[in-house]
Amino acid sequence: MNVLLTGGYGCIGSWIARNLLQRGDRVWVYDLKEDPKRMRLIMDEALVRQVSFVQGDVTDLPRLRESLERNAITHIVHLAGLQVPTCRADPILGAKVNVLGTLAVFEAVKQLHGQVQRLVYTSSAAVFGPPEHYAKGWLADDVPLTPSTHYGVFKCTNEGNARIYFQDNGISSVGLRPWTVFGVGRDFGMTSEPTKAIKSLALGRKYHITYGGIQDMQYVDDVARIVVRCLEAPYQGAKSYNLRGHVVDLPTLHRAMVEAEPSAANLITFGERQIAIAYDLDDSALQRDLGPMPLTPLVEGIRQTLQMFRKLQAEGRLDTDDLDGK
Repeated sequence: MNVLLTGGYGCIGSWIARNLLQRGDRVWVYDLKEDPKRMRLIMDEALVRQVSFVQGDVTDLPRLRESLERNAITHIVHLAGLQVPTCRADPILGAKVNVLGTLAVFEAVKQLHGQVQRLVYTSSAAVFGPPEHYAKGWLADDVPLTPSTHYGVFKCTNEGNARIYFQDNGISSVGLRPWTVFGVGRDFGMTSEPTKAIKSLALGRKYHITYGGIQDMQYVDDVARIVVRCLEAPYQGAKSYNLRGHVVDLPTLHRAMVEAEPSAANLITFGERQIAIAYDLDDSALQRDLGPMPLTPLVEGIRQTLQMFRKLQAEGRLDTDDLDGK
């Protein structure tokens, strides 16, 4: 596959690139600037050099289309977007990047008349409203969506537009709704705190997770492998799918951290506030249509992340700016 990742220098994009390159696929990253710092955390330099950079704004349709055509791109993973804090601070900018950027990706695919064989894009569990808006039990993909943030509303818009592109133009796409993604490189966003806690453990530092309640912990390598599976599995349609990892409350997450590293008992604490996103999400449709999907045990995912952070620390390459508030 010739795969272009929009916004591919983020955490999830870096892990997707690693998985694709290890399989022998070719990878391009389309972004505003070249910044492979997260890739270097999880790949050796020889692998990083195999990633081709294409400079461009995701809202620039002519530039995006030309990049796809010139590089004979056959598959797209659309990750480019601004997260909750930025969308809250500047909703107009958030809409420009998250909504207009996604429309540009679909338009480019449409204009290339079948060159692109599969489009996978990241939606978000933020399309759901607070847990109290829903009945108890696992929630299907198609329950009513009542997001509590601009970011969530923008993701709902993207899911709707994807459906219309399939309806009107026959463009198949797969939308995926991650929840709390954790792993090396996850250094920004509302649910990055569990990863920061694990990094703090690697340093022997205290860390307080500011929220509590229940969340869905999803190991980033699992999410990346799910994306790769969705790129290659036979599929026709434009559905948005829930992802499901390990739905746990914060005391359970804390116990898993202690199992991976006993010092977490004294170093890691957590709050009580429930994040206002439903968490008990049913992924059976994804498993049925495109599966089976990987699921690393929670303690093992924490342990692998901790080991990687410790290796980076031993090499003098562990950046702590996200812990120091810089």
